[in-house]
Amino acid sequence: MLTKRIIPCLDVKDGRVVKGIQFVSLRDAGDPVELAAFYDREGADELVFLDISASHEGRETMVDVVRAVAGSLAIPFTVGGGINSLEDMKRILRAGADKVSLNTAALLRPELINEGASYFGSQCIVVAIDAKYDHERKTWRVYTHGGRKPAERDAVAWAKEAVERGAGEILLTSMDADGEKTGFNIALTKAVSEAVTVPVIASGGAGNAKHFQQAFEEGKADAALAASIFHYKETSVREVKTFLKQKGVVVR
Repeated sequence: MLTKRIIPCLDVKDGRVVKGIQFVSLRDAGDPVELAAFYDREGADELVFLDISASHEGRETMVDVVRAVAGSLAIPFTVGGGINSLEDMKRILRAGADKVSLNTAALLRPELINEGASYFGSQCIVVAIDAKYDHERKTWRVYTHGGRKPAERDAVAWAKEAVERGAGEILLTSMDADGEKTGFNIALTKAVSEAVTVPVIASGGAGNAKHFQQAFEEGKADAALAASIFHYKETSVREVKTFLKQKGVVVR
């Protein structure tokens, strides 16, 4: 059985880690290099770094910050935000990332997934999906540009296409649950996890250790990501893992 992964996320804006609720009302959460080193010591399985305003602002990811964070880590490191081409991927991987996360650019030009998977291998390509429930359509709709623009895509269908194109992992964020701390969106997570053959990282809504257990057991997620509860020391990676082990969930 594959072990379940606990992944802290650094949402970075202007060189600082920030966190909000449903992608707005951002507040400062610290220095990315210091937080990365802390999570490495804490026993995090991986780290995700998202330059959350790069696509919206039409600029490249902060390579200098990525390089500094990579230098403080011994665990796998995924970087996303503003990655629009094979050259962008090369630059981020050279700066020390192990994987790249594609979101807006992949939706605008899905062939980018094929190109990245062909050049670097699927294990390097994560497709991030920001999804929000559409009550009229009774399905989850995908959003681009850091959750600012709705796309004419269904989240489950897009996840399946991304995997068919070569994505090795899906980073699935529920915009409805993001920052609410009421639990991961189990229905969305389960729908995507059952639709694809690659690992799914549940994101958005973690408030306590029990929520991680639900994401794994009910949502069928392979990994679960959280930000604010770790950044603001409401709980720790270590505490979550201890709880999960007690509940029979296989973690590292």
